[in-house]
Amino acid sequence: MDQLALTYTVPLTYGEDGTIRIRGSRVTLDSLVHAFQQGATAEQIQDSFPSVALRDIYGAIAYYLEHQEQVEFYLREQGQAAEDLRHVVESRPDVSSFRAKIRTRRLQSDKA
Repeated sequence: MDQLALTYTVPLTYGEDGTIRIRGSRVTLDSLVHAFQQGATAEQIQDSFPSVALRDIYGAIAYYLEHQEQVEFYLREQGQAAEDLRHVVESRPDVSSFRAKIRTRRLQSDKA
């Protein structure tokens, strides 16, 4: 009798920017883990990300649960990088003046 293979290839891949995505999709590990932490089941996550196979969602969740400390560290790094980028973008003069224009228009339309 043939034996069952007891290894599983994790359905995750690193993008060029260092972001971990679900294999064959643009869905990030961050998004999947966040949904899982909010109590979503694998099936509910698939409803939100129909391009991802259910087996890959289960595989990513299993990887997260098996490597929770490392994944949490990765998520914190990703969050800090996003925060840093937000500060850079918001500090640019052209963005600040654009936001001021939008606020002014919004106030004018609210008064009308």
